[in-house]
Amino acid sequence: MNFRIILILGALTAFGPLAIDFYLPAFPSMALAFGTDEKHVQMTLAAYFAGLSIGQLLYGPVADRFGRRVPLLVGLTLFTLASLACAYAPNLEWLIGARFVQALGGCAGMVISRAVVSDKCDAVGSAKVFSQLMLVMGLAPILAPMLGGLLVNTTGWQSIFLVLTGFSALAGLAVALGLPESMPAHMPRQPLSGALRQYGRLLKDRVYLGHALTGGIAIAGMFAYIAGSPFIFIKLYGVPAEHFGWLFGTNAAGFILVAQVNARLLAKRGPAFLLARAVWVYLAAGLTLLAVSALHTESLWPLLIPLFICVSSLGCISPNAAACAMNGQGGRAGSASALLGCMQFSVAAGASALVGVLHDGTAVPMAIVISICGVLVVCVAMLTRRLQNARALAQAQAEA
Repeated sequence: MNFRIILILGALTAFGPLAIDFYLPAFPSMALAFGTDEKHVQMTLAAYFAGLSIGQLLYGPVADRFGRRVPLLVGLTLFTLASLACAYAPNLEWLIGARFVQALGGCAGMVISRAVVSDKCDAVGSAKVFSQLMLVMGLAPILAPMLGGLLVNTTGWQSIFLVLTGFSALAGLAVALGLPESMPAHMPRQPLSGALRQYGRLLKDRVYLGHALTGGIAIAGMFAYIAGSPFIFIKLYGVPAEHFGWLFGTNAAGFILVAQVNARLLAKRGPAFLLARAVWVYLAAGLTLLAVSALHTESLWPLLIPLFICVSSLGCISPNAAACAMNGQGGRAGSASALLGCMQFSVAAGASALVGVLHDGTAVPMAIVISICGVLVVCVAMLTRRLQNARALAQAQAEA
């Protein structure tokens, strides 16, 4: 897969984190502008997660029926219009609704980019490409909060959504001019009427389901961090909004670095092997974070170290879990990608909402949610590993 296509796919994959990370420094300003508190502003984040979950289920069957390009261009157009609506939202309820619609458009890139990789690569190749995409999309969490904090302090929170409008318009142009249809012409087109049956078959595939949940639960912990970090960094520890991005970006840099190391390790070890080891690092970091947060330290640094390790480990967990789940999906790659993303962001929506519900003015609620995700992700990953080994053994015996 050439660099131009990887760059376009990286931009499409970045829609999710970019539309989230970019406006995080604006939470206090938005709460002030709408005459509410940050707990209610967090509903715009939950609405975005909900839109990502629902929208991906729609795009999967459509991409398997009509190919990858047309649904992608429709989604980018919807994201552009919804971003404009967010910029001129007259009240918080309008913004929540516009964010939901924005997510419905943005998730097209997330679903279809995974399907394009599956169209062109095997399991190891997919894991390598997904790791390369982490390099591209990882720039979003580094640059977005920095730029977002700068825009909030200079031109107001509305300018953040105007920049998103321009970005999505440029991405649509790049797709129209530089991304060819990847779905093979000989591959059977799945009818839309069979979408529910297709999802049913995927849900019955315990190995697919296990890998999808492993990645989804791990990402849910990251979104708990995303939901809780503006309050913890800016309000609890007094970090200026314009400096928020440096802390956020440091964790994203660790994520990128581990993803690139993962891509190199894949030459010697398969994605399932690396995934089974990385989840334990995630769990250890999550439990350490919980212990440190319970001490209510006056310094922010003791929290930053386990947070960095936890987020960085996702650079190995996320691409390998996705590659294992998408391996061998063929003509139903769009539906498999959609269900994968739906499960990921459904769990993420619950995790981010739980941080808000447990909010007590400390870092403990965020740490509790992340540590719970760590325990669950290890349990699911280990069970899936056993199921995968049992399936491989059964296939080997059948061939013999």
